Amino acid sequence: MKRLLFVMGLLFLLAPTSPAQAATQHVAMQDYAYGPATLTIQVGDTVEWINHDQASHDVATTSAPASFHSPMLATGQTWSFTFTVPGTYSYYCSVHPDMRAQIIVQPAPEAPAPAPAPAPAPEQAAPPAQTTETAAPAAPPVTTAPPTTTTTAAPAQQTTQTAQAAMTESLDPMLLVAGLVAAVTIICLLLMNAKPESE
Repeated sequence: MKRLLFVMGLLFLLAPTSPAQAATQHVAMQDYAYGPATLTIQVGDTVEWINHDQASHDVATTSAPASFHSPMLATGQTWSFTFTVPGTYSYYCSVHPDMRAQIIVQPAPEAPAPAPAPAPAPEQAAPPAQTTETAAPAAPPVTTAPPTTTTTAAPAQQTTQTAQAAMTESLDPMLLVAGLVAAVTIICLLLMNAKPESE
């Protein structure tokens, strides 16, 4: 979401710059020359020629993607042309062929701006796939089944233990009797062995 807002902000920042890029450049006709002799502009820009010479001049293309030809401009008069096709425009004054210049029109930099917009869309589509992957491992509630088996085994062990305890309790008196019998026999044997030694 933040990336979408960031991209939209960039587009809004670029949107006002596109009309600002449509600037007006000036070319002076002075001393029987165009100044500057080479001018680099962008598509959508306008070039205005101003005649500062006493003689009349015009502007006519010799080789260009789109041709133009101005009327004769007297001293102080201006003529403008908006360039919509990129390329190199070579022009001259038809009255004074030695007056030559060129204008290089570059494509507007608006084409790269829309390219970043589709890039965030796949990136935002990726996180939902990751969340589904994290949701899939949440299936370990199956581990709750084994504890039930262990709990069922525990009572069986407890019942065997209690049975063994009950048996030991029932065997205890017999062990006592056997112990008493053994003790009495040992005492009798000791007494019998002791009598001949006293004689």
